[in-house]
Amino acid sequence: MRSFFRSAVLLSLTLCASSALFVANRLPEATAADSKGIAAITIEEAKKDPDFAIQGEYEGELGDADGKEKWGLQVIALGDGKFKAVAYSGGLPGAGWDKEKKVEVDGSATNGVATFNGEKGLATIKDGVATIKNPDGKPLGEMKKVERKSPTIGKKSPEGAVVLFDGKNGDAFTDPKKFVDGLMSQGITSTQKFQDFSLHMEFLLSYVPAGRGQGRANSGCYMQGRYEVQILDSFGLSGENNECGGIYTIAKPAVNMCLPPLAWQTYDADYTAAKFDGDKKKTANAKLTVRHNGVLIHENVELPKGTTAAPVAEGPEPGPIYIQDHGNPIRFRNIWLVEKKSR
Repeated sequence: MRSFFRSAVLLSLTLCASSALFVANRLPEATAADSKGIAAITIEEAKKDPDFAIQGEYEGELGDADGKEKWGLQVIALGDGKFKAVAYSGGLPGAGWDKEKKVEVDGSATNGVATFNGEKGLATIKDGVATIKNPDGKPLGEMKKVERKSPTIGKKSPEGAVVLFDGKNGDAFTDPKKFVDGLMSQGITSTQKFQDFSLHMEFLLSYVPAGRGQGRANSGCYMQGRYEVQILDSFGLSGENNECGGIYTIAKPAVNMCLPPLAWQTYDADYTAAKFDGDKKKTANAKLTVRHNGVLIHENVELPKGTTAAPVAEGPEPGPIYIQDHGNPIRFRNIWLVEKKSR
């Protein structure tokens, strides 16, 4: 019976129409009609777009008299009332999802109400509540909007840490003009250089609903200016090496922990620099462990090469913390690191 229930919920969420399903890891192409150029970096700016209130994460239990099951839902705004919804069996990524069952479907909104429908069911989102019904119109349950926060948000720098940014000024970077309203914007390089370290940083992605792919809140944090951990609005996508949390061209994250745009997020990284002999020949690759919003997404991953177009080539010399400017507004705060003794 439980197997039947799972199938019923899946059918209701897929809403049947194969044309509504998205190719994995891709958003539909933007058109000239929906390219309004919204690139909001504050919630006040984003609220001017009614779609912002609908996009986000939802959780709830769905079922009938035979039993209920927890589900998570991520709703992505695509511009001009268009949406993509991704449902996760067991809960949201990093919060119960079984990493197996995931359903993707598109929808649209009118007058603040988003609908995802087809021959086999109906999902409606209004005022922060997603109502799911089966093909006969019988409610299976509700999913309420949630705002998750990283457990390391606001983490204080320990004694002896190198504080790169604490909200007071941008003097630790080569371009202190990037210091705006108590935050740092993208396109900064630390004046100090490092070898092995543990890094904490907090970042906020802009809301760019009509953006697609690498044009959607794109940046990156480069360890020693050499190896990039991608920063990108990859909310709801599959999680690839060129998406948020990915080690660019090298390793995709174990799970896509990207939160919705304009939610503060964290990277906590443990970095070991590559080793070189006296002739500057590499004898050991750099290694990297990363936690995204408190969830382990990379563990001691070897970095066999530097990132393409990285500002610093591989070598034995220490390097800076470099945060890329890719033309999209991003904000950063609470950046610090603890240097480790090189082995």
